[in-house]
Amino acid sequence: MAATESSMQSLESSAPRFELPDVAGLDKIFSLDQAVGKPILIAFICNHCPYVIHLIAEFADLANRFQEQGFSVVAISSNDVLNYPQDSPEKMHDFAQAYGFEFPYCYDESQDVARAYGAECTPDFFVYDAQHKLKYRGQMDDSRPSNGLPVTGDDLSAAMSAILAGGSVDDAQKPSIGCNIKWKSAS
Repeated sequence: MAATESSMQSLESSAPRFELPDVAGLDKIFSLDQAVGKPILIAFICNHCPYVIHLIAEFADLANRFQEQGFSVVAISSNDVLNYPQDSPEKMHDFAQAYGFEFPYCYDESQDVARAYGAECTPDFFVYDAQHKLKYRGQMDDSRPSNGLPVTGDDLSAAMSAILAGGSVDDAQKPSIGCNIKWKSAS
């Protein structure tokens, strides 16, 4: 299983604005503007990646809990569905339902949002404070499909908890590791 690391964007950079269709059915469209004044977790995931499948149940639980505490949460799939039909919007809807997403799961058909955020892999996590300044980018925790460590969400949870408490997030952050985003081939 080939692994790609996240690009570790510059901390304190501003969240790029976007508007995408929510295939989970919670909103018709999700826009960054809906999270004005709230911290936000933006997770680039997909349905078929073994790295995502490994942690998706714990991620959905963590995201749902933090949303109840005041975070906005959105998951985004940017994969090329022509070559990876298992990541189609219809299957994204089913995936969100199966794992109990209480947050939007958006489809980035153009892949422009993934490019704007510098997303490289699935999963790839970006945590912004209420002013939408990047405070955390990287892994959920040290667990991987093949290393036998339990999925705890410790790294992501610590960053989000620090933001909610008004504290600072440790800037010693580890990149996320997963499948590369399935980019469309240039035509």
